[in-house]
Amino acid sequence: MSNYIQFLRQYVGHQPLLQCAASVIVENEAGQILLQQRTDNHCWCYAGGAIELKETVEEAAKRELYEETGIIADELELFSVFSGQDFYYQYPNQDEVYNIDIVFICKKYHGELKADPSEVEALSFFDLDTLPEPISPPVAMPLQKYITYKTQLSNL
Repeated sequence: MSNYIQFLRQYVGHQPLLQCAASVIVENEAGQILLQQRTDNHCWCYAGGAIELKETVEEAAKRELYEETGIIADELELFSVFSGQDFYYQYPNQDEVYNIDIVFICKKYHGELKADPSEVEALSFFDLDTLPEPISPPVAMPLQKYITYKTQLSNL
């Protein structure tokens, strides 16, 4: 949890917060995507998290990717922004959020995969047609949109 969100939680408890996040779908040369199994809900998702005060969205995306996976993004490409009622989520600790998730695609990166044990149980690349289950609820719709996007590109 970001320092800013922790600060707000001191005052609002578990009440819903508007949470602005930056996330990264990492794609390798084989077209597979990097997913991580979360420690809090044991579901699979891409790297991402809340944007800190004074931080740009791109800085947050790169920071979260590095903190959670050990990967350093060389380039980010804006994929899409997700928000609204469909992005309400209640964390296992009962904190409620309405996420605004700015999702990037990263095809150029370097570094060695290394999971942050406080947030990540496992890291692996997956083919789009064999994604692991369960997918973390906040990323299910964005992942489906990404799969549709990649399918449309391959049909051109």
